[in-house]
Amino acid sequence: MARVAVIPVLLILSFFQHKTLFSTILASGKEDIKDALRLRNVLWATKDDSRVILSWNNNLTNEEIKKYTVKYILSYKFFNTAKERKERLQEKEKIIRLQLHSGFNAKVKTQLFAKETEDTIEESDWTEFTYKAPPVYIQNLSCIIYNISFFNCTWHIKAEAPEDIQIFFSYKHVGKVFACQQYIKNARKKNIGCYMTQMHFQPSRKINLNITVRNLTNSSRGPSYYKSFTPQTIEKLNPPINVSVLTENTSIKIHWKPPPTIGSARKKCFLYQVKITDHKIANVTAENYKYPFHKPAKRCAAQVRVKKEICIANKIWSEWSEPVIIHDEKTMDILLLSLVLFCALAFLGGLLIHACRRYRCLEVLTTPVPHPSNNIKTWLADETHHQQHISMQMEMNSEITLETPEENRDENIQLQKYLKEFVLEDL
Repeated sequence: MARVAVIPVLLILSFFQHKTLFSTILASGKEDIKDALRLRNVLWATKDDSRVILSWNNNLTNEEIKKYTVKYILSYKFFNTAKERKERLQEKEKIIRLQLHSGFNAKVKTQLFAKETEDTIEESDWTEFTYKAPPVYIQNLSCIIYNISFFNCTWHIKAEAPEDIQIFFSYKHVGKVFACQQYIKNARKKNIGCYMTQMHFQPSRKINLNITVRNLTNSSRGPSYYKSFTPQTIEKLNPPINVSVLTENTSIKIHWKPPPTIGSARKKCFLYQVKITDHKIANVTAENYKYPFHKPAKRCAAQVRVKKEICIANKIWSEWSEPVIIHDEKTMDILLLSLVLFCALAFLGGLLIHACRRYRCLEVLTTPVPHPSNNIKTWLADETHHQQHISMQMEMNSEITLETPEENRDENIQLQKYLKEFVLEDL
């Protein structure tokens, strides 16, 4: 009986001793706990269309999971890229979208934290995993939306791509699938881009691209590549409109209006750049820009461009607006000279009008000419008659001269003298 009674006591003492030892281990440091728990992870991947679901698990018991706060650190990097993505998660899976990548390297480790203090108690070693996807035959995919309803995507075909493949393009937006309207082809008649017009985009709904590779020899379908965009992030705006310049005393003020856009048109959404000849490009969030006026030595003009950055990140700048002349020294000199000449002519014209009014110049110029008297009319009529008589005598003289034969020349000469005397007597 004594032995039977001793055994429960020993068990109880052993339990408390084990609990005290475990508590001492927790207080002693990370390495002892790690040896006690021996955390291990297992990773695996599941392919889901354009996504890879990366999952993992560890050897923690349910009691240990309830006792500690468990978190996971995931780090992964796509093939042929230098950027490493790192996240801290509480879930035991991560959806990784391949897009145009042919695989990735990933690693996971588990961390335990005290629930009361959130201090790190223990963490496992890294568990690594490599996922290889089917080969990717395209690269440098770029898409842009412009003029509100125009959509354009381009890509390059890798040199190692098979010769007998063709690339086909479509996209899904607001629950509808749109096939390419017009392909852009290279010299080998391979599709390297798609051009679409009269499209309608909802700025908050993503554009999901689907680029499919097909084998033209056996009509088999190859791999498909997927990529998604938010419309506003790939929208190239038109240049700002109604750009004008106003001179205010010792400063210049440039005004403009934002262009149409498929997304929000609130003022705070736009970021502008102002470029002025011989000045640094200035970033502006308002719809105007003011700077001190300095007379330049040569032609000076202003231009403005725009993109969205405040409401949503967009790296695509619009084209520069048409140059607006601010100041040109030669032009200003010509305008000043023209203004001086105009003022001088206006002053001289005023003096001339005043003088004409004072000395009645207009009355002298506008006085009617009197009609000629009857004596003058009679004298003019007699003079006209006398001139007609002389002309008739001269015609008769010339006719007589032409019809006279050569043998009667002496008589003709005497007759001419007689006629001349006769005419003189009449005068």
